[in-house]
Amino acid sequence: MRICVSLLVVLLATLPADAQDLEMDPPAWAKEAIWYQIFVERFRNGDPSNDPTLEDMAGSWPQVQPDGWMPTPWTQDWYRQEPWAVATGQPFYYTVQLRRYGGDLQGVIDKLDYLKDLGVTALYFNPLNDAPSLHKFDARNYRHIDRNFGPDPEGDAAIMAREDPLDPATWEWTAADRLFLELIREVHQRDMRLIVDYSWNHTGVTFWAWKDILENQRDSRFAKWYDIEAFDDPQTPDTNEFAYNGWMGVKTLPELAKVDRAPGETRGAHEGNLHPEVQAHVFNVTRRWLDPDSNGDPSDGIDGFRLDVAEMVPLGFWREYRQFVRSINPDAYLVGEVWWDSWPHHMTNPAPWMQGDVFDAVMNYRWYMPTRSFFAKTPPNLTASGYVAHLDSIMQGVPPAFWKAMMNLAASHDTPRLGTSVYNPGLYKYRMSPNANPDFKLDRPDARARAVRELVLVQQFTFSGAPHVWNGDEVGMWGGDDPDPRKPLLWRDLTYEDETTHPMGLMRRHDLVAPDLRLRAIYQELIAMRKAYVDLFVDGETSWPVIDDERRILVCQRTLGTQRAVIAFNASDVPGEVALPAGTYRQVFPRGAVQDLESLMLPPLTARVWVSQ
Repeated sequence: MRICVSLLVVLLATLPADAQDLEMDPPAWAKEAIWYQIFVERFRNGDPSNDPTLEDMAGSWPQVQPDGWMPTPWTQDWYRQEPWAVATGQPFYYTVQLRRYGGDLQGVIDKLDYLKDLGVTALYFNPLNDAPSLHKFDARNYRHIDRNFGPDPEGDAAIMAREDPLDPATWEWTAADRLFLELIREVHQRDMRLIVDYSWNHTGVTFWAWKDILENQRDSRFAKWYDIEAFDDPQTPDTNEFAYNGWMGVKTLPELAKVDRAPGETRGAHEGNLHPEVQAHVFNVTRRWLDPDSNGDPSDGIDGFRLDVAEMVPLGFWREYRQFVRSINPDAYLVGEVWWDSWPHHMTNPAPWMQGDVFDAVMNYRWYMPTRSFFAKTPPNLTASGYVAHLDSIMQGVPPAFWKAMMNLAASHDTPRLGTSVYNPGLYKYRMSPNANPDFKLDRPDARARAVRELVLVQQFTFSGAPHVWNGDEVGMWGGDDPDPRKPLLWRDLTYEDETTHPMGLMRRHDLVAPDLRLRAIYQELIAMRKAYVDLFVDGETSWPVIDDERRILVCQRTLGTQRAVIAFNASDVPGEVALPAGTYRQVFPRGAVQDLESLMLPPLTARVWVSQ
């Protein structure tokens, strides 16, 4: 029976004959997107009845179950340990991994109008697949939404248990699945898109196929699904020889097997594929969310995928995956995480993934790293000319259509928050947390950092590539590298404890914790500006009329036909006179009047945007 089912799965995953003729450019909507990334567990608790339990978390690191554990109150001082955490005797950065706050899909649905009002047009969700951890990259299964994100965790677990994971014909819709389908409908009704995050590189140790391997070792039906170096020898009862590769050495994230790739090629642009049965399963899960009712109309499904640690998965798989996805939804968007070449100085050139046969975009940290360096005066301390040259260099080899679809982000679940990033002077992401750096500033960013943050935002919303907002950055949340950017979101209807605790037991300033509504208004204004002149900011040619290294003044011009935008930056701490391309302009950020311009005095750490009349 299992063999027949497996053959059926492979047949179901077969590409249509005309797949090679599908349009391979990025979908048109992607270049106009305003992205907002949602980490559901920390976004909003809309249904306290489904909050996680210790049983739900079993199998996630650090795999302990403290006495007295309970979900952490949403409004608690982030660095203050709970009574159960104190009782463990472990430090903050250990026990914080055991925290859960109860964010769920109902919380997202409840705040969709908030996102619509902000102006975002596309939502990127961190993994929603059923998993025991906070981050959800350790899938228990790929085919269902996490049980604690829906209204009936126990009932959902019972449904999952009675299915054949290999046979899509047996897959039911859990309560969490149905709520997600409702979320898709609500998002689309608001003229927004959504994509979800998956890792096809590894699973968790509670994944159904991995559990079968643990029980049956080399006799497991799935023994070839994973990158296993040695199985346990039953003739040596006192020794367990079982050995396997986990993502970056993390044993709770066992890596799926790759085939037909050269020895030693584990990351970067390398050829190969996934095991055929793994690929078939992945394709069936992919189809499930792209076209939930399987009627050939993908309008009731998601609009694409963000693909985790994409550089570790062979190109052969990604090419076939793109063909498969586009055969179901020709308008679907694929964005890969292609990040470090050599940590912490050099990022990977994404060009091999950006030629029309793999992804539409990558998460464009390569835009943010030099942008931070210039505006925040951080290593490598780029000058204005050095910054322009760096931007030009990272665009080389990427076709313009794909650069326009790039996801330009200043922060994410894997980085310090934008405000904290520009507040701390060190190398990007390197030692950016209190436990790694005794000089790290963990408090609310000061006035200078807030001004620098605005410079970065103006550049982000006027440059080529789709702007991205990490949830909570729009209301001024602060925090260092993982796990500190994953604080629960700030909402106006909740009253939060002040931050008074230092995770390393040091003295710190006491900070009021509340949403920064003035900053949110700036985000709204920049988003509205980009939408009002979308063709100019998306398709306009870029030039740099003023590049002044000594005075740290930079002027960017975007030109489309007879229309042009002029964006002027004073990245210094003193006022500076800026020469502008002469003309009649309307000031569009901050909003202002029509005026004739040739030059003006720009205050320190200030940006202005004008559009020709």
